[in-house]
Amino acid sequence: MKKIAIFASGNGSNAENIIRYFQEKESSGEVALVVCNKVGAKVLERAGRLGVESVVMSRDEINDRQRMLGVLDSHGIDIIVLAGFLLMIPEFLIERYRDRIVNIHPSLLPKFGGKGMYGHYVHEAVVASGENETGITIHYVSEICDEGRIIFQARTPVLPSDTADDVEKKVHDLEREHFARVIDETFCGL
Repeated sequence: MKKIAIFASGNGSNAENIIRYFQEKESSGEVALVVCNKVGAKVLERAGRLGVESVVMSRDEINDRQRMLGVLDSHGIDIIVLAGFLLMIPEFLIERYRDRIVNIHPSLLPKFGGKGMYGHYVHEAVVASGENETGITIHYVSEICDEGRIIFQARTPVLPSDTADDVEKKVHDLEREHFARVIDETFCGL
């Protein structure tokens, strides 16, 4: 069984979808841990309701090699999934989990990626630029923000009348449809 840790910072809708997917589907993967950097984040409640252990770690604890690896090792973690995690992943984790850390970005990378480009900021930039499509990019995490090798992309049209909120809803629909399945197919051999 491949053990997955989800790193999340906020609401946790993607984390919940991933947890439910692996609990409900026949797979060789299971979500064993949620790591969160914010006390009181909704993702902690979602994980608890679904019976998945979670741990809150500060930025300093996440960047502490011994502390972070100790937590992951104690849960036998094989794969790390970033689902709305707003901190940079420390290099020691990228080295240890090379090609086993995956992120989802709410645009078609390389467009609208990089530092400061997350969540609603991305959707606002897409609308402001006049793009006629956007989507999601699921990619491996590398040392450079949003530049890891792309695993999967899905597209959705952006209409001239769309607001950033409209685009956000379309992107969330793509995330729900594809993220957990791509994780499963990429890492768990189905």
